[in-house]
Amino acid sequence: MSASVLALLLALPSALGGQQGDDPSAVVEPLETVEKLWGDGTFTEGGAAAADGSILFSDIGDRIMRFHPDTGETTVFREPSHRANGMIFDAKGRLIVAEGANTGGGRRISITSPDGECRTLADRFEGKRFNSPNDVTVDRKGRVYFSDPRYVGEERRELEFEGVFRVDPDGRIAKLETTATKPNGLTLSPDGKTLYVADNGPERRALIAVDLDEKGNASNPRVIHDFKADAGIDGMTMTTDGRVVAATPRGVAVFAPDGHRLALIPTPEAAANVEFGGDDHRTLYILAGSSIYRIPTNMTGFHVSPK
Repeated sequence: MSASVLALLLALPSALGGQQGDDPSAVVEPLETVEKLWGDGTFTEGGAAAADGSILFSDIGDRIMRFHPDTGETTVFREPSHRANGMIFDAKGRLIVAEGANTGGGRRISITSPDGECRTLADRFEGKRFNSPNDVTVDRKGRVYFSDPRYVGEERRELEFEGVFRVDPDGRIAKLETTATKPNGLTLSPDGKTLYVADNGPERRALIAVDLDEKGNASNPRVIHDFKADAGIDGMTMTTDGRVVAATPRGVAVFAPDGHRLALIPTPEAAANVEFGGDDHRTLYILAGSSIYRIPTNMTGFHVSPK
């Protein structure tokens, strides 16, 4: 363990007021720290575990990168990426990407088949262009859920709100009521019955849980963790036992399904997104700052994709 990482570990409980759930040993082995894999990005985001074991991630400078665990190399997967942000593989092995706003941004949800064909899945709601799709998650029935805030970009806004949407397999798009005013990260419980939404803006920083019925309709949105003046959540992922693993400026926070914080994994740079990979899905990849990191955990990541 480096001196700087040790200092960070010792300082965090004090900086956070000694809150319950600061101890990383609840989810990683004692003295285990994050390993830096690559650090030449502009701002890393997204994160999607591919069937071959590689990890795709966004470099917001307008490219999608691929980290190869077998070789340790990081290479360009797609450039330009149309401002790719959050991404995930669905149960058919297709890459679903939230493409944001700003110069060159697609302002859409794109879908890339295993043969490389890329097309638009959704780019409008009731005829109006999306603000800046940010994060995306999928369920076993092929439904796609995504957040659509606007953090950057000078393009004219056509929607008067920043919302969460569902795209059904037949292409129909529905707006979901989550109470989030600036929704960011999204993740689904393994049973598909709960959608977790990060509300991360000036009005509120909170983790919201929303009930979903068999058709993916939302009800009973509720705040399960209020960050108040503390930093909120960016991207999120899920474990097989229903824990929410979330990227925050202070590190990777792990929450119980009811919103109680269980652990905090310190990161050298502010974490933006997370994804589980490895043969056993127990390696946590962290997109933070200009870099990608990883750390072995005692958690098992949940994926709908056939890996």
